[in-house]
Amino acid sequence: MTFLNVPYAEKDEARALGARWNPGRKRWYVPDGVALEPFQKWLKEGGSGGGGRVDSAAAKLVVGANYIDLAHACNPFEPCAECDKALAGTPWQQARATLAKR
Repeated sequence: MTFLNVPYAEKDEARALGARWNPGRKRWYVPDGVALEPFQKWLKEGGSGGGGRVDSAAAKLVVGANYIDLAHACNPFEPCAECDKALAGTPWQQARATLAKR
């Protein structure tokens, strides 16, 4: 799946081309196996679709200081073997540990 930066005003156009809404990440995406050419105007520069949360009204990427893009949509506050590897030694994990001590 490839995430898109679709402004709210263009959501119907993206949907008509085959984009889908991911309610967990609050992002439009192109499902695997669907050609990306029709979605070029909503792909981040470099064609990756980017990470982070998008302000859908302005199609601007919103990223916090300790943001880490996870490969799958799990809850990083719950134990997950795959996320533990990705988060090990990161500022995000340190911030989470600090908050857990409170």
